Order: sequence, then structure tokens, then C-alpha cells
Amino acid sequence: MNRPTTLFITSLMFFMCSSIQAEEVKKYTIEQFYQNTNIWGGSFAPDESKLLVTTNETGIYNAFALPVDGSKPQQLTHSVKESYFATSYVPNGNGFLYYADKGGDENDHIFWVDNKSNTLDLTAFEGAKSNFYGWSRDEKSFFFISNKRNPKFFDLYEKEIDKFQDPEAYKLVYQNDEGLDVGAISKNKRYLALVKSITTSNNELYLYDLNTKEMKHISPHTEDAEYNPQFFDLANENLFLSTNEDSEYMYLAKYNLQSGRTEKVFETTWDIWYAYNSYNEKYRVIGINEDAKTSIKLFDLQSNKQLDLPEFKGGSISSVSISKSEKLIRLTVSTSSSPNNLYVYNIETEKLTKLTNSLNPEINQDDLVEGEVVRYKSFDGLEIPAIFYKPHISSASNKVPALVWVHGGPGGQSRLSYFALIQYLVNHGYAILAVNNRGSTGYGKTFNKMDDKNHGDLDLKDCISGKDYLASTGFVDMNRVGIMGGSYGGYMVMAALTFAPEEFAVGVNIFGVTNWLRTLKSIPPYWESFREALYAELGDPFSSDSTRLYNISPLFHADNVTKPLMVLQGANDPRVLQVESDEIVAAVKSNGVPVEYVLFDDEGHGFVKKENEIEGYGKVKLFLDKYLKESM
Repeated sequence: MNRPTTLFITSLMFFMCSSIQAEEVKKYTIEQFYQNTNIWGGSFAPDESKLLVTTNETGIYNAFALPVDGSKPQQLTHSVKESYFATSYVPNGNGFLYYADKGGDENDHIFWVDNKSNTLDLTAFEGAKSNFYGWSRDEKSFFFISNKRNPKFFDLYEKEIDKFQDPEAYKLVYQNDEGLDVGAISKNKRYLALVKSITTSNNELYLYDLNTKEMKHISPHTEDAEYNPQFFDLANENLFLSTNEDSEYMYLAKYNLQSGRTEKVFETTWDIWYAYNSYNEKYRVIGINEDAKTSIKLFDLQSNKQLDLPEFKGGSISSVSISKSEKLIRLTVSTSSSPNNLYVYNIETEKLTKLTNSLNPEINQDDLVEGEVVRYKSFDGLEIPAIFYKPHISSASNKVPALVWVHGGPGGQSRLSYFALIQYLVNHGYAILAVNNRGSTGYGKTFNKMDDKNHGDLDLKDCISGKDYLASTGFVDMNRVGIMGGSYGGYMVMAALTFAPEEFAVGVNIFGVTNWLRTLKSIPPYWESFREALYAELGDPFSSDSTRLYNISPLFHADNVTKPLMVLQGANDPRVLQVESDEIVAAVKSNGVPVEYVLFDDEGHGFVKKENEIEGYGKVKLFLDKYLKESM
């Protein structure tokens, strides 16, 4: 079915629904919504009896062991202050790894917890950021990257398990002096796939031989294209990568190290998001970003046949992990009306075991709303994809207020995944249109580049055009439409209130950029390899682009803001500094405009503590009730 036909049918369905009598549902508190459990990860233990997962069951993220037989999980870390994110079990059976920063500052360290519950910081480098990069094939060591040597660049290191106790026992594998990012490591430890960013939609791919020190440029680059290394095969003969060379969408290809030839392996009409082979290459997993949700393909590499995975009513498998024995698969199942749940599937017996029940049992999932992918025309006729959440209580005779939600980025994507804040607001009678404005990922490279150096202009007009879609439903009160978003989406909120001050009745800015000149000059040092690419898309603040950046920065035009504003911010945010929010709040207050400001001293770029989410997002609803729902 083509997209214009889909748009017609979707619009017809919404028109029909708008004439149906409103459905009353139970309303839930913000506390009930955040009694849900967020859970992710799921690496198998060496004996495959349990999974290592991250969950916020305790109110803050900790590591848990989840038995594959469905029995009660075991809490492994007991932090009450900082979030601990599970990484992997140690292959020799002695404990597990997790990573953590301090208060959201993003300077992650890798920690080891042994079987006696002793905890050791394996990357205790002051002021540095370190990230786990996988176990070696012989499972005697792991790789990690760190900017300990130079804050601007990440070097690749290797640390042996037998030397975990020695803080100085790590080997420098690759010293990065040219701003290259490690994408993949061959199984024999000889080759690295390295990526050099040019723009946010254009990069170069290199093959580096650690034995000969030879650097080989291997991306054809006949046009702007992305090259994302995925993995080397077991024979160390081929590098598998995703690329959109000569294509709108990312496809899976393989590069032969000896012949230098690249050939397509798998493609579809959407982006290949990731791919990997199971431990002994019995299976291949391919993840596809299919119209705002993940579609998983599982192939038997001997027969080259696609295998069927279990189907889930109202949900889809968003990620999988295959055990070392290649008998068990961890399935993560997603839906926009419930948090992720984990299952284990036995490939041989076809037995499926549910491991989690993440939705608060006090909440009836039928009272929540599944998002629906829709499309509408923007001001210039461009088709804009979006996800629409229709409150059960809405109808032509009971029109509701609405919010245009803008994702982070630039270059992000709103997806059919669960977000408690959205469900909370929809449950309380707010329609939400999550816009994937031009510049969003997932809809081809042409669409992705359409907002380059047009931020706060064409992308903003896409968001404003979303109001036309809301009007077409017949059940939205068009006098009560606000705009809300986080990070880049927060910038779009401020751009809307500043440059189109009559379009939206209120704005909710969640750690959004307000001064592009300062933000682009003060990005974290470890973004150095990405800095030029970011400047190519947004503008270079040290060049003549500074004039345009000044013109699109809401802070310098804050006297235009006339509608109520709410701002949420983490004090430790290294990407959008607290001063951004401090200054826009002060500037808008000077206009005599109602402003509410929520600042968390223990959060960074994104809120991870339940108590803060409850406080901050609970206040969002109170703000909207006061200035959007009740004041009109």
C-alpha cells in the first residue's frame, strides 16, 4: 500500500473515530505511572541460567540478575544515589561489569563486582570518560575506549581479566590522534574499522592494520554517505557494515579485506539499524528502523533462510541477544502503551518464557493509548511522519487540548516506544502529536539533510503545520494547543515561542538549547571528533555563521515571548548547560510572562531518578492544566 493511500485511510479512520462517543477511562496519578519498571539489556551469564539487566525497580537504576526460568530476579547493586547501568557478565564466571557517572556528568567509569560483592573501579581515571567495547574472542580480556590521555579523543585499550586488581594493568591498543572513532575490532585483534565524521550525514571509513600500522581508506564516497561498521566475521576476512552509498536508506554490505571489494548483503526500503552474527555464526540478526519501530530479521546462515520469531499482540520485538550456545534468545518486546518486557525463547524447543511484568499492576493497559503513525503535509507540501496519541475521552462533542511533541537531536526520531510522560498526559485528556520534522532520521538521507543550517525555520514550520493535522481530527480544541520537547526539541519549543509567538498557547522546554553560540562553543571535549560535523550541520560559531546562529537563538529574542513557559533542567548537564535555562527563564520573566522553572541538582542531560521524574513531570501536568486546559 502506498503512503498517500495510507494517509487517506488513516485520516478517514480518525474522522470516523471523532464521531464516536467519548470513552471514559480511569485516570492514574504520576506516582502510579512511575511505579512502572523500566528494564533493558539482557546479556547471558556464562552458564546461560540468567540475564544481566538494568532496571529502575528501586527508584534508581541498578543491576539485577534475571533467571531465564522466570523465577524471582536478584538485585546485584544497591545504589541509592547514582544510577548503575549493567554491562556484561565476566566470561570466567567471576562477577559482572557495570558503568556509572556522577550525577549525570557523563564521565562514565567501568566497575567490576566480583562474586564476593567486592566492587572495583577498573577505569579510575579522574575527569575521563570510559566505555566498554566488548570482550576479546578468547574471553581473557575486554576492550574499552577512554579519553584519559587526551580529553578530546578516545584511545582504544585492552584489559586482561587476570589483572583486574592492578589499576595500571591495561594495554594501549590504538592511540587516536586524528579524531577517528573505533567502529569494530576483528576477532584476531589485528584490524580496526575506524570512522571519521565529516558531517552528521557523511563520514569516511578506514581499515587499520595493527600489525603493519597501515591505514587504508575503504569508503568509495562517490556522494555524501554514511558508513557504520557492524562486525568482522570469524575468519577475519570480511568487515560487515551498514551504508547508504548510492541509496536513500542504509543497507548491509560486506567489505573483503583481501580483494577490497564491497558487496550488498541485505537491503530493504528502510534503514538497516544494526546487524550481528551469533557467537559461532549460526545465526544473523538484522534490526530495521521500519516507520518508527524496530523490525527484527533472524537468519539461519547455513540454510540462508529467515526464521520465525514469536509474535506479540500489540507489541513488537525491538532487540534480541543470542546466547553463546546459540540455543537461547533474549527478546525485548516493545509497545507504546507499556514499558519493555523481556522474554527468553528456546530456538530448539520453541518454548517462550516471559521474565518481566513491567507495567504497574494498578494500571489497566486498556486505559492507555497505542500511538499511531500518521502523515501530514507541511507548508511546502513535504510529507511529515508523526506519531499520534488520541485520548480515549476525546470526540467531536468533547474536544481536548493538544501538544506538539518535538524529539531531541537534531537528527533524532520519535518512535513507537513507551514514554510515561506522554501516556500520563494522554490519560489526563491531552492529545499528543509527536512530530518527525525534516531532519529526523529513519526516512532517508535526503529527508535527514533537509534541516541543515535551516534550524528554527523549516523544521519549526513542520511543527506548526502539525496543527493542521490536529485540526483535521475534529476532536482537538485548536485554541488549546501547546508545544513541548527535550534537548533539541526544547530548542524548538523556545524557537516557536520566540519566532512564532502566536502559534502555540504554551511551551514546555526540557533542557533545550537557547543560545547556539555558547552551546556550540562549549560542547564536551570528548565530542571533538564530531565537532566539525556538528558545525557543518548547525553552523560554526567561530565563523560568519555566528550571525545566523545569533539570529536563531531564542535567548537574544526573548522579548517576543508572550505565552506561558515551563523549563526543566539538570544542573550537571554537560551538553546544554544550566546557564542556558537560567538565562531564558530570567529573560522571559522580565516580559511579565508566567514562567515555571524546575531545576534538579543531581541530574544531567535526561532525568533518570524516579523521584525527580515524578516531581518534574507531575509539575508539567499542573502547569498545562493551569495555562492550557483550564485557562481557555
